[in-house]
Amino acid sequence: MQSLKKFNLADGVNLYHIPTQKFKTSTVTIFIHRQLSKEDATKNALLPYVLRRGCVSYPNSQAIAQYMESLYGAAFDCGINKKGESQIIYFSFDVIDEQYIGDQQALFDKILRFAKEIIFNPVIESGSFKKEYIEQEKETLKDLINGLMNNKVSYAVERCFQEMCKNEPFSIYELGNTADLIKIDEKNLYEYYMSAIYSSPIDIFVAGNMEEAKVHQLAKETFDIKLKQEITYPTTDVSCKVEEVKNVEEKMEIAQGKLSLGFRTKVTPRDKEYYSLIVYNGILGGGPHSKLFNNVREKMSLAYYVFSRLEKFKGLLVISSGIEIQNYQKALDEILKQIEEIKNGNISDYEFESTISSSINSIKSLKDHALHMTDYYLSQLVGGTDDSFEDLIGKISAVRKEDVIAIAQQIELDTIYFLKNNA
Repeated sequence: MQSLKKFNLADGVNLYHIPTQKFKTSTVTIFIHRQLSKEDATKNALLPYVLRRGCVSYPNSQAIAQYMESLYGAAFDCGINKKGESQIIYFSFDVIDEQYIGDQQALFDKILRFAKEIIFNPVIESGSFKKEYIEQEKETLKDLINGLMNNKVSYAVERCFQEMCKNEPFSIYELGNTADLIKIDEKNLYEYYMSAIYSSPIDIFVAGNMEEAKVHQLAKETFDIKLKQEITYPTTDVSCKVEEVKNVEEKMEIAQGKLSLGFRTKVTPRDKEYYSLIVYNGILGGGPHSKLFNNVREKMSLAYYVFSRLEKFKGLLVISSGIEIQNYQKALDEILKQIEEIKNGNISDYEFESTISSSINSIKSLKDHALHMTDYYLSQLVGGTDDSFEDLIGKISAVRKEDVIAIAQQIELDTIYFLKNNA
């Protein structure tokens, strides 16, 4: 990757520098990689929310807020995300760029040291996390988990994936579950933390206008941590044969049905066919130029919304739509018809060229946000690829219609999930 520099700081700890002059701030994002598992998912999801509450030097939210303000209004965020069968804890910090103050190196040094202390030196009481923080953040996480139900679009897609990958780690929700949350207390979470934090790969991304040598030097001095040996990155299994299409219905008090279709693509980001898959997805349901939008929604009026998206790390594709309950069969038939249209080579120049153009514009827009750039490079790392933005644009631009038709032949429908009302 041409614009990304990698440095090894210690065994299992790597620094990635993204030099850019586009932003008024420097962004430091720290990722802790965990293998997605039912046993640990809820603990991993809870950890960043507990750690953000305080460290030894700044033991509560007020002290942290005051310190952030003293660093010219620095910002601090944390959370969890899922990429394939990796569950990744993240901490993100923004500090103002050197051109706006006198001594940015000192400021950058301070934010790095604060980041290290938040992660590695939390508030401890009697050999455990602070009970008050645990109980409060458990309620916060419980609300987040239950909140998925309030977004029926996201809920239907998540449930489709859960049914599709029922016996695979990917079926686990990135925030865990409330049943496991009940079992967590200040003692067992701290014991898990002490084990997990020193046995997980850690990647530190810095995006901004700092000199490379300074970034490397300060990061190496600060993150002088010793992890356990044999640190390995989580892996994702994409091999799964479709024996028969699963049909799943779920009832809920809703006015609009949610129809989600899950497909196995058998393609990983490391495969040369991946770029054809990107274009295939764009033609199928990637925007207002797509087949699903123009046929299922516009011409046939069978959906309030309809789109497709890739879960690239797991080799999946999902189609999501909101429909009238009574239009279930018509909508399903029309969606499947549009998939057959691509298989049969019925791709217009407008659909193809608009997809290429839209994909390129989306890639270019990632450079407008430091966190989007960081996530892009993290995704390259997780996916086992090394495409720069320019590489990705070039490879998508080289895709031909014949390539799209070829990839369409190997995509298999796995699961049809329908969320409907109780009537």
